[in-house]
Amino acid sequence: MSELPNVVFFGSDAICLPVLNYLKHQAAGECVLRAVVSQPDRRQGRGKKLQPNPVAAWAAENGVELLQPEQPTRELADWMVEQRTAVALVMAYGHFLQKSLRDAALGGMWNFHGSLLPKYRGASPVETALASGDAETGVGLMQVVKEMDAGAVADVEVVRIGESDTGPQLRAKVGEAVVPLLRRNLAAMLAGELPSAEQDVSQVTYCRKMCKEDGAIDFSLPAAAIYNRLRAFTPWPGGYFDHGEARIKVGRASVELDSSETAEPGTVLNTEPPVRVATGEGTICFHELQRPGARMLPVADFLRGYPMAEGDRLIGGMAEALVRKEP
Repeated sequence: MSELPNVVFFGSDAICLPVLNYLKHQAAGECVLRAVVSQPDRRQGRGKKLQPNPVAAWAAENGVELLQPEQPTRELADWMVEQRTAVALVMAYGHFLQKSLRDAALGGMWNFHGSLLPKYRGASPVETALASGDAETGVGLMQVVKEMDAGAVADVEVVRIGESDTGPQLRAKVGEAVVPLLRRNLAAMLAGELPSAEQDVSQVTYCRKMCKEDGAIDFSLPAAAIYNRLRAFTPWPGGYFDHGEARIKVGRASVELDSSETAEPGTVLNTEPPVRVATGEGTICFHELQRPGARMLPVADFLRGYPMAEGDRLIGGMAEALVRKEP
């Protein structure tokens, strides 16, 4: 058996794959990735077949022991103690981790949270940063404690948000940013000597889990805010509006800030590609649209089979805030 310290990783989302590859390959001389703990296989897709999540699939492909308890329990904590786990790492796992698990590793349990803490504690930090129009986000390396995302922070890695980044693109950037963050701190973490600082509670904000209704476009918002939300909600819940009896999904979009045209928000200004729509401030331009039962099309092709005219009113929803001060 290797004399290198053991690491156990908790995660269930594809955002974890860069750091898993680093632990398995680049960090092989410093530690051993002893096991991956992930969500059980779930039924997915049209056939509702049992399928592993990306982390579970990665563990199977890379020969790493995979544990998939329905709920992480004291038995798992006891196993970690038996394995003399040096450090437990967590990212996008999806379960509350009780005290016995948090205390099972000699060097503690550390979480990679996808924001610049104390900003955006909660379920959707990457998407919330994008929807909020932030210029940057990042990853915080923090101790796991009972309260959600409230642990002391050891280090952060800043990620710039591109003007055209979508949710998946930004998640990929955040996932990659975990690697240099871990590289800087792994040795101290394994030695149990990683310093950390408590979060400034006066700066704490929380982000909620996204829901299907978030996709309804609120045309009373500024065009830039609509554009940011559309990028954040790609691919789910997407963006959509109602036109007559039809629910139309939105693909690629852009913004005109200096439009001199004025009309009630949601009014179609013209349909010469792109479809231009009035908002609370500026114009949102739709370059791709999808009608029910069809596929996403460039606007020119979409309009050949679907009637939409200047002056038509598009009906969306009322945007619910993604950020709050209280949990």
